[in-house]
Amino acid sequence: MNDIFCGLKLTHDGCMAVIRKNELIFSIEAEKLENRPRYSPLNTWRDLVAVLDGQGLRPDDLTSVAVDGWGRTGGADAPTLHVVDDAGNSRSVPVAAYRDQPGTGADPLSRPFEAAALFGDGLVKFRSFSHATDHALASYCSSPFAARNQPALIVVWDGGMAPCLYHYDPAHRTLRPLRWLLDVLGGLYPVFATHLAPFRTGETALDTDVQKLETVILPVSGKAMAYAALGAPDDEAMAVMAATSAAHRPADLVRMYVWSRTVLRELAPRKLSDATLIASLQKYLGDLLAESLGRFLTEHQEFRRTPLCLSGGCALNIKWNARIRDSGLFPDVWVPPFPNDAGSAIGAACAEMIDRTGRSDLHWSVFAGPEVPPAGDLPAGWASRPCTLDELAELLAVEGEPVVVLTGRAEIGPRALGHRSIIAPATDAGMRDRLNDLKQRAYYRPVAPICLQESAPEVFSPGTRDPHMLFEHQVRPQWRDRIPAVVHIDASARLQTVGPDNPAMYELLLGYQRRTGIPVLCNTSANLNGSGFFPDVASALRWGKVRYVWSEGTLLHSSAGRFSAGRSLAGR
Repeated sequence: MNDIFCGLKLTHDGCMAVIRKNELIFSIEAEKLENRPRYSPLNTWRDLVAVLDGQGLRPDDLTSVAVDGWGRTGGADAPTLHVVDDAGNSRSVPVAAYRDQPGTGADPLSRPFEAAALFGDGLVKFRSFSHATDHALASYCSSPFAARNQPALIVVWDGGMAPCLYHYDPAHRTLRPLRWLLDVLGGLYPVFATHLAPFRTGETALDTDVQKLETVILPVSGKAMAYAALGAPDDEAMAVMAATSAAHRPADLVRMYVWSRTVLRELAPRKLSDATLIASLQKYLGDLLAESLGRFLTEHQEFRRTPLCLSGGCALNIKWNARIRDSGLFPDVWVPPFPNDAGSAIGAACAEMIDRTGRSDLHWSVFAGPEVPPAGDLPAGWASRPCTLDELAELLAVEGEPVVVLTGRAEIGPRALGHRSIIAPATDAGMRDRLNDLKQRAYYRPVAPICLQESAPEVFSPGTRDPHMLFEHQVRPQWRDRIPAVVHIDASARLQTVGPDNPAMYELLLGYQRRTGIPVLCNTSANLNGSGFFPDVASALRWGKVRYVWSEGTLLHSSAGRFSAGRSLAGR
């Protein structure tokens, strides 16, 4: 058997990733099991063994194990995590620090072996790499640059750390932390937002509890990004932010709160809207990052034609990603579909892959999560019938109803890309409100478009390939009235382009385009509010908020659906 490398993220966004030789076999996140809450840990013997068993593996099959480092925010020298045994007791797991330190000359990939009871009473030998190192490797090893054996720069910017610039050289298998780009923790964005009415969390104004930062405050970021479109950046507000940064560097949790209060106090006489304040901060931080990268390249001309990888939670901000992509500083910019903390399990496994095989190029698919199991007995009020993807396209075109789609393995990372999605027509502006209502989301939250790759440049600007929804695009003016459900308030869109490498969605979109002339559908995640993706058909049926669920060639429909069993969809 080929070598098998296991990466573990035990804390929030818990995940297990397994690589065989240099192929990602699976990456399973705790939140995508049993409708668990978002950001759940994966830290019990029962769960860790069950995930392995579900993929036909035992702990003894693993060649090596790496545990993601998770020192307290700010980085502890010898942090310890815990796993929970079958009796409910905590077992200590020594791990690496949260971040690396540029300029020390330390090799992030040179780590000592440790031992802990990870899967049962027996001690398991493992290594632990810093959380930042794991983010960096997850991004680089999944990139097209790794496939070409090409060196790259990497920015890791996470909620509890400032952006750190790395360089990876695959020829020598060296990862070097080069410098801190800014003195701004990624958590500043959501911490600032929680001072504003739409995002107050109910926590005390100055709370230094790191767990609350991770599970209560940082998740505000996605909502704040959407809300920012209700306003526009204000030059004076950004000038105040720059002046405040000079006096109060937002480089730790306390100073992020002080910075936020100072900015809001200085700007209070202007009576700017909350949306304008968030939009201003978003542009201010994106410009800071681009400017710092520009200064680095001016000082280090040898990196001028080096591509860039982005990772860490801040790489989920599509405006910042697009700002860097459009800056012209780099010949190519890569963001993996798992820049969030779950991706650090993949990065930990990649560290072992690099050490044991000498390879840095990871072969992977975004559909490497849990498989969808066969549908069981149907509850009362539901029936089923065979249904091809072409027939499903007919249903979408004729009825205009949303459909839950569950097929194959789940997506890895936070974006639903067609295997755990709610798919709906985009031709009615009311569909956005309907989907937000179904999902119990705020009215201003956008719904993402899914578009045929070859048609995307016609509909969106720039409309370049973006299969993982990680860059901002604008809907072209001539299409805004044709697909209003996916046009955000500022005419932007978090586009997913679809090609033959996503065969289910590609076939569905082709069928829908043949019938309507429109190569775009709505795509939003299929999940309970506050939980990960539906793990099975039964969950979608119990949720019961749509009339149709499609899974593996079968259409399940409630009695309210007009396309009933035995009727031909294609013949309509």
